[in-house]
Amino acid sequence: MLTKEELPECPVATTVQLIGNKWKMLIIRNLIYNGKQRFTDFIRTIPAISKKVLTDNLRALEDDGLIEREIFAEVPPRVEYSLSEIGKSLRPIWDAMEAWGIEYKNNL
Repeated sequence: MLTKEELPECPVATTVQLIGNKWKMLIIRNLIYNGKQRFTDFIRTIPAISKKVLTDNLRALEDDGLIEREIFAEVPPRVEYSLSEIGKSLRPIWDAMEAWGIEYKNNL
């Protein structure tokens, strides 16, 4: 997780740094709207993402404290990803972006 000193001064820049790439946004979208997800769920619902890019972005989101990974001691091993409490606090941002996107498309 980044320290306060490593984050940009601007709070908007901080938000963009944490969730600003398209893959992170789609991963978070899945978790907000669908709840817990397994790796294969992401692959199925974000078809353009490679396994390596998905892995890298899941690790980054976990390192930043936005998602949590739960490992189940089963054979074969099962891993589920979910939003952390701080990740859940992104919901109003997603609702606002969704409303804005709908409004924008309706005004084209």
